[in-house]
Amino acid sequence: MKVKKISEFLFEIPMQKKMIVPGWMFLSDDLFENVDPGAMEQLSNISSLPGIELHSIGLPDMHYGYGAPIGSVAAFNVDEGGVSPGMCGFDINCGIRLLRTNLDISEVKPKLKKLLNEIFRLVPVGVGKHSKLKLTREKFLKILRNGAQFMIENGYGFPEDENFIEENGRMKTNLDGVSEKSISRGIRQIGTLGAGNHFIEIQYVDKLFDEKISKIFGLEKNEVVVMIHTGSRGFGHQVATDYIKTLIEKYPKIAKSIPDRELIYAPSGSKEEKLYLDGMKAAANFAWANRQMISHLVRTAFKNIIGTNELPLVYDLSHNIIKKRKHFIGDKKKEVYVHRKGATRAFGPNEPEVPKRYKSAGQPVLLPGSMGTESYVMVGTELAMKQTFGSIAHGAGRTLSRNRALKRFSDNQILKELTKKGILAHSASKGILSEEAPEAYKDVSEVVRVCEGAGIAKNVARLKPMGVVKG
Repeated sequence: MKVKKISEFLFEIPMQKKMIVPGWMFLSDDLFENVDPGAMEQLSNISSLPGIELHSIGLPDMHYGYGAPIGSVAAFNVDEGGVSPGMCGFDINCGIRLLRTNLDISEVKPKLKKLLNEIFRLVPVGVGKHSKLKLTREKFLKILRNGAQFMIENGYGFPEDENFIEENGRMKTNLDGVSEKSISRGIRQIGTLGAGNHFIEIQYVDKLFDEKISKIFGLEKNEVVVMIHTGSRGFGHQVATDYIKTLIEKYPKIAKSIPDRELIYAPSGSKEEKLYLDGMKAAANFAWANRQMISHLVRTAFKNIIGTNELPLVYDLSHNIIKKRKHFIGDKKKEVYVHRKGATRAFGPNEPEVPKRYKSAGQPVLLPGSMGTESYVMVGTELAMKQTFGSIAHGAGRTLSRNRALKRFSDNQILKELTKKGILAHSASKGILSEEAPEAYKDVSEVVRVCEGAGIAKNVARLKPMGVVKG
């Protein structure tokens, strides 16, 4: 595949084969040398889909995924394109939430082990674990309609929480696009972490890169924070599964005409487009409610062990999601469906969606590292709005598959390495530490360097881990 280097942190896949627009990849030379050729092929496939605007986008964490690379963004004209479940992903609204504690590291470290044990006791983690909430069907459907707002109204959070959640924790939807199987899979999973790369990590603010913006976000050096990473669990997976199957069956000509049928889409204006978006929004609401419930349980653990549950929410943002929004395409604003798959929204200052408190700075961007490595708080920029539809990387990005990581590392080996670094780890599933070994991921600091060097985000603070709960 032909690729040309545009600038220090930007590579382009020029239009070739059936591509309608070029593919842009935000990479350093080192990341480019190691990027999966299959992921570049997938990016060129996206550039071949009808209605795509400007360019397809691969971010520095990009790696091979289902249909589209994980770490990719694309926008489709609402009149000429459509919506693709494969370009949103199976874990709809998998996302990151960051809580502040107003506590210094010295106040938490002596009780860290007890705190981790308490979080592990309160939050169901791992494959097949069920929620401690006993929801009726009626209440569960209300959660699907109202997301985090329902949880807050029912005592699982503070009223101000919703001001610091993307979409305020709720996308308006009906439930016409939700199958009974999705409901049966999800009804017992609100407030559960799951497994894989999902985690609850106790961290501390190690370095401030921008003290002014850090202050706006409420972050102070040596302050303990909690990062939560999870999504829509079995519910979202079922929504994606249902619609990929339905669309391939409903539109066989489209499936045959596109480079990869895993990119099957519901054409603009079709009944299936509306149904899928309704289902996706319900799954997004599920994920926001899930992270809200887990936040409540984390706050409870802090209350039980440390004596305070005053953990304000810094921000909660989404990774796998589709949003309709007007963006500049050249010098004109067009309404597009922005697909983010393993990509984080990164809006610049004064955008209407940015919380009032953060307006002058821009939207907080939470970029987690691999287990045992640092994470970052960044902020969106005006350039990101122009070049990436206001998006950056969502994390470090895998370099090894889970199977390969399992063969290369052992849980005991990883646990010893974490212990040497002074990091406590609590996992529910055998093999999960091996699967999530830091060496299975890209260097998060290099991913961050590219985002900042390319001008699509600005560094605010670095967070270092103290202890982690894994599924």
